[in-house]
Amino acid sequence: MIRPILADNATSISELKKNPMAVVEGADGFPVAVLNRNQPAFYCVPAEAYELLMDKLEDIELAQLVRERQHSDEVEVSLNDL
Repeated sequence: MIRPILADNATSISELKKNPMAVVEGADGFPVAVLNRNQPAFYCVPAEAYELLMDKLEDIELAQLVRERQHSDEVEVSLNDL
């Protein structure tokens, strides 16, 4: 099965094993597709990029929740009740 490589940077598992930090640093903060027999096996994502991705996913989930609840009845609450 042929799978697309969804990153501008790619390396082999062998190269990743030799020097993982060099692979990550060489990608300048972008994901790296790690290939096994010329097929993507997994993606190596720097911590900062992963954190941004998680923030975006959380925003999408919260936006969906807002859309689902936007026509719900309002519930009045006193700050003293909280």
